[in-house]
Amino acid sequence: MLFFYVRHGDPIYTPDSLTPLGKRQAEAVAKRLAMYGVDRIYASTSTRAIMTAQPTCELLGKDMTLLDFCNESRAWEELTIDGEHQKTWLFSDAPTKLLFTEDSVRRLGFNWYEHPAFEKYNYKKGMERVYNELDKYMLELGYEHERYTGRYKVIKPEYERVALFAHQGFGALFMSCLMDIPYPEYCIHFDMCHTGMTAIEFKEEKGYAIPKVLTLSSDAHLYKEGLHTGYNRAWKF
Repeated sequence: MLFFYVRHGDPIYTPDSLTPLGKRQAEAVAKRLAMYGVDRIYASTSTRAIMTAQPTCELLGKDMTLLDFCNESRAWEELTIDGEHQKTWLFSDAPTKLLFTEDSVRRLGFNWYEHPAFEKYNYKKGMERVYNELDKYMLELGYEHERYTGRYKVIKPEYERVALFAHQGFGALFMSCLMDIPYPEYCIHFDMCHTGMTAIEFKEEKGYAIPKVLTLSSDAHLYKEGLHTGYNRAWKF
């Protein structure tokens, strides 16, 4: 299986939608995915993710399947922290990012949320929710997750191309669970731009597949269409 994770286009958060630029970004990534071909298309239940997936569905003549567990509003309630001025993602809070690099957190590995600094939050619940939902989703695709080993038992050895359109904040959580990388390690070292496309190969070897990232948050489709490639509207890059 070749799995594409695509972040939504340039957003309007209230009301949930895409900017004119975001719509053009969605059309650009649709052209790119249409060149590869996609067998299944999934999207978060948020409007901005659905709008980003729609051009791909239209070009390929396919319907999308909505996954509510991917909606970022749930991850926002589960993996945020009360920052100095406002509530924010853990990976956006400067003190938390530094704490994530400390040995006291790193040694806890997948149980990072047991650190005393996080005792007032129930981050374990959020992690378990996504792990459980992801495991069910992957099993539907034919891959049984052997959690924390970084590998999947191949139940249905079919070569398919699957695309999931979702979010950045949820994406860090999803990707850390998918590849069995402790969340603090993943979220402070990896990010994704608007319509950034991450391609992950699940190649079967002796009945198992170890997910391998072939490209991470690629914005080549934006460059091809002459759109800005600056990260999250940072046009100076």
